[in-house]
Amino acid sequence: MPIRIPNSLPAAKTLAEENIFVMNEARAASQDIRPLRILVLNLMPTKIDTETQLARLIGNTPLQVEIELIHTVSHRSKNTSEEHLLSFYKSFEDVRDGRFDGMIITGAPVELMEFEDVEYWEELCGIMEWSKTHVHSTLHICWGAQAGLYYHFGIQKKLLPEKLFGVFAHRVAYKNPILFRGFDDVFYVPHSRYSTVELSDVEKVPELKILSVSDRAGLYCCMTEHGRQIFITGHCEYDPDTLAKEYFRDEAKGLGTAVPENYFTDDDPKKPPVVRWRGHANLLFANWLNYIVYQNTPYDVAKIG
Repeated sequence: MPIRIPNSLPAAKTLAEENIFVMNEARAASQDIRPLRILVLNLMPTKIDTETQLARLIGNTPLQVEIELIHTVSHRSKNTSEEHLLSFYKSFEDVRDGRFDGMIITGAPVELMEFEDVEYWEELCGIMEWSKTHVHSTLHICWGAQAGLYYHFGIQKKLLPEKLFGVFAHRVAYKNPILFRGFDDVFYVPHSRYSTVELSDVEKVPELKILSVSDRAGLYCCMTEHGRQIFITGHCEYDPDTLAKEYFRDEAKGLGTAVPENYFTDDDPKKPPVVRWRGHANLLFANWLNYIVYQNTPYDVAKIG
């Protein structure tokens, strides 16, 4: 939570320069509190796993949050029961008249396809356009980040010579970004993808701030002003065994997928994974919900966007 100090205290300016959130007395006196409304567009085939992973991170803050789940209607899920979708999910048409403090667009296993060839691309474009006027901050994850960067800024993804698969070291590349407040000099994030966005292509777009990169995995995070659009290329939300499930599934299919790097103990798939990313994941989501969403979203939801 923010620190409250007198408006004229000299420390206020120093703390602000260090991106330590300071709430002035006038704002603290007038602040009302209501639950945050977070919309999740779940594009993953393993919808139950993904919604659980995200809910775990969203729920690990002192803030009260209401989650609304939606799925695309232009694609019929083969891995999630119709009963589950009917019970817990809505369509975009069901929520398009609402406004939300935050939105998450997940990844999807379609990175080998051209964007326009994805079955639900047109529907997704409509949702991303709508988010600019109906959502305070949208967090795009993995393929969702590639899709968002392509739709909003025309940045094309590039296919990799082999699958980027494992847990890789990252660093903060922007001075005191509030989204990465409290991070260590080096932190780890899982990646599992066949395509990437070139750092040089993002650097050409003045609206985008590059916040974090990896020598091995490339661009990790960039965002627009005030965090209205945030793009994350990795999967910090993953469970400890998610990469293991992917590896053994690919192995069973004879795809020749390499052992995920820096993941299994001693890089031996017969040994358990080493979880290096849980602290980063919780801190990233806490910072997003607190500093980007809660501290800046309008109290009156009708004024969002």
